[in-house]
Amino acid sequence: MTYIALSKWEVTNGMRCPVAGQDPEAVLEGTGPVHRLERRGGRVRAAAFDQFEVQVVAGQRSWVLIGVRPRTACVQCRNVNVRPISHRDLCRSAKRDWKSEKHMSHEPDVDVVIIGAGFGGLRMLVEATRQGLTARLLEAGSDVGGAWYWNRYPGARTDSEAWVYCFGFDKDLQEEYDWPERYPSQPQVQAYLQHVVDRFELGSNITFNARVETSVFDEDHDVWTTTTETGETLVSRFLVSATGPLSAPLDPPYPGLADFRGDWYMTARWPEEKIDFSGKRVGVIGTGASGIQVTPLVAAVADHTTVFQRTANYAIPARNYVLDDLQRQSIKARYDEIWEQVSKQAMGMAMNPANRVHGDVTDEERDKLLEAAWEEGGFRFFLETFDDVFYNPETNAAVSEFVRNKIRTIVKDPATAELLCPKPDHPIGAKRPPLENFYYQAFNRPNVDLVDVSDNAIADVTEKGIRLTDGTEVELDVIIFATGFDALTGALTRIDVRGNGGVSLAEKWVDGPRTHLAMSVDEFPNFFMIAGPQIPFANAPAMVEPTVETIARAIATVNEQRQTRIEVDPAAVEEYNELLSAFYNATIFPAGAKLRAWWLGTNVEGKKLGVAMNFGGFPNWVNAVKAEAAEGFQHYTFSCAPNATPSSGAKVAVEAGAN
Repeated sequence: MTYIALSKWEVTNGMRCPVAGQDPEAVLEGTGPVHRLERRGGRVRAAAFDQFEVQVVAGQRSWVLIGVRPRTACVQCRNVNVRPISHRDLCRSAKRDWKSEKHMSHEPDVDVVIIGAGFGGLRMLVEATRQGLTARLLEAGSDVGGAWYWNRYPGARTDSEAWVYCFGFDKDLQEEYDWPERYPSQPQVQAYLQHVVDRFELGSNITFNARVETSVFDEDHDVWTTTTETGETLVSRFLVSATGPLSAPLDPPYPGLADFRGDWYMTARWPEEKIDFSGKRVGVIGTGASGIQVTPLVAAVADHTTVFQRTANYAIPARNYVLDDLQRQSIKARYDEIWEQVSKQAMGMAMNPANRVHGDVTDEERDKLLEAAWEEGGFRFFLETFDDVFYNPETNAAVSEFVRNKIRTIVKDPATAELLCPKPDHPIGAKRPPLENFYYQAFNRPNVDLVDVSDNAIADVTEKGIRLTDGTEVELDVIIFATGFDALTGALTRIDVRGNGGVSLAEKWVDGPRTHLAMSVDEFPNFFMIAGPQIPFANAPAMVEPTVETIARAIATVNEQRQTRIEVDPAAVEEYNELLSAFYNATIFPAGAKLRAWWLGTNVEGKKLGVAMNFGGFPNWVNAVKAEAAEGFQHYTFSCAPNATPSSGAKVAVEAGAN
């Protein structure tokens, strides 16, 4: 049995076993046990093989392992959890190796492979089924939910109101489903998506515990070959990514974590079992949305809670409440009106424009408007007060100072209040402003401390807790890392996606994402994204609907024209990116670069600044997406590879995998 193996860098840096002490150069030249270590979910896993022979493939940065037989354990590594080397590791090589017969099949198993079982993936699966397409949805988790499957931490809750954080394509679904609260919690969102799966009988077309590792386009046959971590391979005419903008968490970057004697958790990969914080000294690192949501609930039961803050954030009160039957009845009666509001609102919310700017009112009138919106709660605070909050620095400064004064009013200790106030060079909105439920009030508790690490950074993790640069050590029993995501691009660049000529998506986006309407990438035919990079700064489920409908129309057009390939023109990508740059530079959002805003990528060390979101408003983007379909996809080229066979209609779906 022959496998395409690892690149030289990976062999040198990844295949050495620290227990056995094998010299990597000797591994390359001789025979003996091969070890590969990789860290997943906080645990080190290893692979070992009985024997091997290494051959250098001339002219390529790749090696071949011959006659390998995986063992269950290495005699010198018995204390390490062991699993075979993944298919991705065995198949990553020079681009032309991807065309080998071993790794490429020509006949599609299904019309569409969908990656991700959140809002986007499930909606795409519904639409594919309705269009008579065969589809298989691959989900890394063991249940549906997407981000709402992984982010199970206490306090996880939407920032969009329930009646718009849902699907609008089916009136019966709207009528039958009863949301419990204004802002649904994580379990409530996941329950809704489980209901969608059951109602539309999607389960037989979903494979869980199927993390995608590679997806490769075959230009000779116009098909995608997608391989999971477990080795399952599916061939499809079309590939749709619904991996979501916030699904690639950043691992804790602090040395010494393995030495910590307590427990540690990531909000983005929270365990299913309930965690008891009572009597514990808990540290929370990160003050983005996750940190702001988890802190008040943990502080209520922990013996002591320490929040480590690098950048103060603006947080707006949610004013969440339980919905009763009469309120739900009113919402359902107004759904047509609600979706009409959503279609016209800049962030895809059921809100009305303010129809005023800061210069239209006196200072007294301004404060009354802001006070009323603050009490109502939610994003109405800056969406229904002034229309120029994100465009006029003067307006933004006034709104920002209003929030700072609220923090000073809520937090009793003046020094703590000032630390919680974002600096004047931090305009509200430059980093995503989350909604909060008693976050600021938590700092009035005697068991809660705020540690400023902006100038005295976290140096490392010790056996006992967190050590700062000046040597101060904060002793802890539990550490919660709310350290954010490699947002928008990370979920896709962590998959080895390869298009024309073997070009990888990671290579394509090394200087920042470049798409057409956040939906397509040139050099990647038959590949579509739902809520991909360069989506609008808007309510996520609202963006899913027009994208899915347009993708479905694109696939139908390919089949109607008896073609097998659709590819966006590079000129359309260039035009869209020029537009996004103009929008971006007309706002206050560039200030987020030095604040490490995730939507600019500057929160990830080494990641280049890119315009990864569309700041031109939700309605403009929706109109452009719908126009693409209505005008016959004029920015795309349709073709048929010589060896490809056009679709002749629906096929029988492949049987479900481990479901």
